[in-house]
Amino acid sequence: MGTWDIGHFDNDTAADFCGGLDEAAASEREGLVRRALTLAADTVAEDYLDCDEAVKALAAAALVASQCPDGAPVTTAYGPDEPLPVFAADLRPLAVAALDRVVAEESELAELWDETEDGPAWRRAVQELRDVLAPAGGPAPEALFELT
Repeated sequence: MGTWDIGHFDNDTAADFCGGLDEAAASEREGLVRRALTLAADTVAEDYLDCDEAVKALAAAALVASQCPDGAPVTTAYGPDEPLPVFAADLRPLAVAALDRVVAEESELAELWDETEDGPAWRRAVQELRDVLAPAGGPAPEALFELT
């Protein structure tokens, strides 16, 4: 994984995912975001979540969060250039489920970040994204977002 910072789009896989969104027909973009989130969210806890799938889910969740009231707009050059549709409301809880899986124990991406000094900052950034997506949903389980 070519990664240059802790941002949700600061790696080759997320940039490629966004490039794929730009190349897709406008009517297909929400489906691509939904597919990335579903793939991560539907991975059972005992199965290992592949790094690339986790990165795509994280980028997709950031795109959904950008449309939430407290969401930050995606301004990075590595995000999509083409307009995105207004996402269906059911993508928010799906994005939360995907994020919970991305930071779970059996996630390659979480494992890789936890091996670095930037691991706690990465986890905080994911938690902030989750808070935007589920402001009334309460805090994430302590075990998933422990900031050591």
